[in-house]
Amino acid sequence: MQQYLQALKYIMERGVSKPNRTGIDSRAVFGLPMRFNLKDGFPAVTTKKLAFKSVKAELLWFLMGTSDIKKLQEMNCHIWDANANADYWKPKARFEGDLGRIYGVQWRRWKSPYSEKPIDQIAEVIEKIKKDPYNRRLIVSAWNPAELDKMALPPCHLLFHFFVADRKLSLLMYQRSCDMFLGVPFNIASYSLLLSMISQVTDLTPGEFIHVLGDAHIYHNHFEQVKKQLKRKPLPLPKLWLNKEIKNIDDFKLEDIKLIDYKHHGVIRAKMAV
Repeated sequence: MQQYLQALKYIMERGVSKPNRTGIDSRAVFGLPMRFNLKDGFPAVTTKKLAFKSVKAELLWFLMGTSDIKKLQEMNCHIWDANANADYWKPKARFEGDLGRIYGVQWRRWKSPYSEKPIDQIAEVIEKIKKDPYNRRLIVSAWNPAELDKMALPPCHLLFHFFVADRKLSLLMYQRSCDMFLGVPFNIASYSLLLSMISQVTDLTPGEFIHVLGDAHIYHNHFEQVKKQLKRKPLPLPKLWLNKEIKNIDDFKLEDIKLIDYKHHGVIRAKMAV
């Protein structure tokens, strides 16, 4: 995770402060790449505790293709509660707990203007990886301009692209808005987990997760937390365990996903900007 820490340091030293929609200024740079080879271990941040139970719950919820926050809360995950209750969104919600046409809905139920049948991008990309692994169109998009106003939060991590070589599956994800202290460690773990799960169901080995950061920022009220984290020494990376019996992406459950030997420093708390 040294690349992540180096990115934090770079932004603190080189970033430019600017306002944003949350009302809390951030220090930001534009355009940072990071690469994580999963053979080196699972890229869970060790200089603070990663909420991995929430990582896997949210990803499984996305894969359900639902907008209903209650399905996430049933897994004892509440990271979307603030968005569901935000003043700007609640008048648009179709029902209590509705988050609109967000990530998982776009992944699994993209509306086609030509057919009443929704497009399941996840199922389609898995089928293409199996049948045509060298296809250069192995892409899933959450950025749907026609439905941005129907989302509690327009997608931050908005597009991901798969690549197969030497029986290894790699994934590149572009993230337009990157909350470096709270969000990005979570995003790194989530997409590394997704890569590992799709590698398993396509009978490939996980390769690299490449994370391309657009507006990479640290909120001013996170500065002290970042300084504290940068003083800590990284620990060895954990290993990811997946239930090898699972061969279909929709069959994964919480108990099928575990981190092994995850050693970390203590929690560093900070308030999320909504």
